[in-house]
Amino acid sequence: MTAQEKKIHGYLKKSGALLEGHFLLSSGLHSPNYVQCALALKDTGLAASLGAALKKCWKGGKPNLILSPALGGLIIGHEVARAFGVDFMFAERENNAMILRRGFSLPEGAKIIIVEDVFTTGKSTMEVFEAAKRARAEVLGALSIINRMGDRSFYFPSASLLNLDLNIHTPAECPLCAKKIPLVKPGSRKV
Repeated sequence: MTAQEKKIHGYLKKSGALLEGHFLLSSGLHSPNYVQCALALKDTGLAASLGAALKKCWKGGKPNLILSPALGGLIIGHEVARAFGVDFMFAERENNAMILRRGFSLPEGAKIIIVEDVFTTGKSTMEVFEAAKRARAEVLGALSIINRMGDRSFYFPSASLLNLDLNIHTPAECPLCAKKIPLVKPGSRKV
């Protein structure tokens, strides 16, 4: 880990954002670990510095807009938009699809970066990508505080401040299920 990664990892632990137990992820998979970034992002100074760090790690073109999935990407997306000096919007899930609501509409041709708190499977990022594509916006790439996708990646540029290799299991192969440890669903997406 780099010095920056160690610092972020340390703060996540200190804030209680790195959880241990038996978690049902939005992908349907199980994990003994979960990252609840909201616990870390409640510190507004840290949220602002993480937003600035994400802007700094971006190597692509300048966006006109930052777009995040609700709920996890709201705080960090806003802070990345502040760092870039651009507007921020968010997409929400309705009828199992990410859409723009609350009067938001993407200008055709807008250059956007999708910002999330954690890349786990990439599903939310791709759903936001599809919403942007329907609006004829150009997705420059995606950013996140944490990437736990392992060796999987998007077909567009992406960057994260911290890569975490956390264990995941199918329900049938989950050792925590075998031990009858209660399952907790901490995320915001309905599985």
